[in-house]
Amino acid sequence: MNKISVQSEPFDLAAIQDALRCESPAIGAVVTFLGQMRDINEGEAVTTLTLEHYPGMTEKALQAILDEADQRWDLMGIQVVHRVGPLKPLDPIVLVAVASAHRGEAFQACEFIIDYLKTRAPFWKKEQTPEGERWVDARVADDRAEQRWRR
Repeated sequence: MNKISVQSEPFDLAAIQDALRCESPAIGAVVTFLGQMRDINEGEAVTTLTLEHYPGMTEKALQAILDEADQRWDLMGIQVVHRVGPLKPLDPIVLVAVASAHRGEAFQACEFIIDYLKTRAPFWKKEQTPEGERWVDARVADDRAEQRWRR
């Protein structure tokens, strides 16, 4: 089961993990990554983060990332949930959950997916700070993380 959801509503981490975990008795590992909004970025307070995307285009990019992960590792299911719209500190933003027979493949695939998501999925971030709004630029560290997976 591979599932992608781009939504404004909060998600239930435990329910998503359980649904993925219960897909098959052959699943021996479920690895998850949960990204949440911080209240500070680049040394400045952030009160709101607004995420924007292009419906259809974003899901297509995410599906390509999941397809590549499926080709690289023997996986038994992937679920990616990404929020859009306005978010406050501590709000969950993104969940990547990966199931496989063994933990090594699940860990590697989960890390691969989030690294590629950060650089290849078309999301745009705008932060609200005490000084006003600003768009968030891509991070060099995210580009480096993605490059290590290139073949």
